[in-house]
Amino acid sequence: MNEVNEPAIAYGRQKLSIAEYLEMENAADEKSEYYQGEVFAMSGASMKHNKIFSKLFGALTSRLKGKPCQPYGSDTRIHIPSNTLFTYPDITIICGKEQTLNNDDLNVLNPTVIIEILSKSTRNYDRGDKFNLYRDITSLREYIMVDSEKVGIEVFRINESNHWELEEYKLKTGTLVIKAVDAQITLEEIYEGIEL
Repeated sequence: MNEVNEPAIAYGRQKLSIAEYLEMENAADEKSEYYQGEVFAMSGASMKHNKIFSKLFGALTSRLKGKPCQPYGSDTRIHIPSNTLFTYPDITIICGKEQTLNNDDLNVLNPTVIIEILSKSTRNYDRGDKFNLYRDITSLREYIMVDSEKVGIEVFRINESNHWELEEYKLKTGTLVIKAVDAQITLEEIYEGIEL
């Protein structure tokens, strides 16, 4: 499980082409993001981050069993052709058949839901620049940010007018509703056993 910090360039050379990035990334032991020719290193995640991931991923796997939508962990690389981003969300839910770059099954193009677990180092990036980039994904219906420092979940979803609207959850007694995949998970279940 990895999380990217505020973007920091990983390699000191000139900008890379997408082909150069993919060749390097597919041979690398550590994951890196790519945006407009620059490569950004990803760092390790905190225990709180990992615990929230485990609870949330487990709950989603259970809720989506037998449905056409499946959750994938942070080894799933998402590519957004319109803005060049290659990234590894904490959790991606894909509905139906996966569409991939050049049919390579390494670079998914059609996520329905993306979930990022926020930390001090990623909070501003995930809320700002990264969300702006994610909005270029035509298949994306919901973007969910789960705080790892306090109880708090923000859900941005596309409404009937094709605008992004926000729903916030701030109490453990609440229930996260993921409308795009018809799933509900209590915040108590997500944050169980985690000291905040």
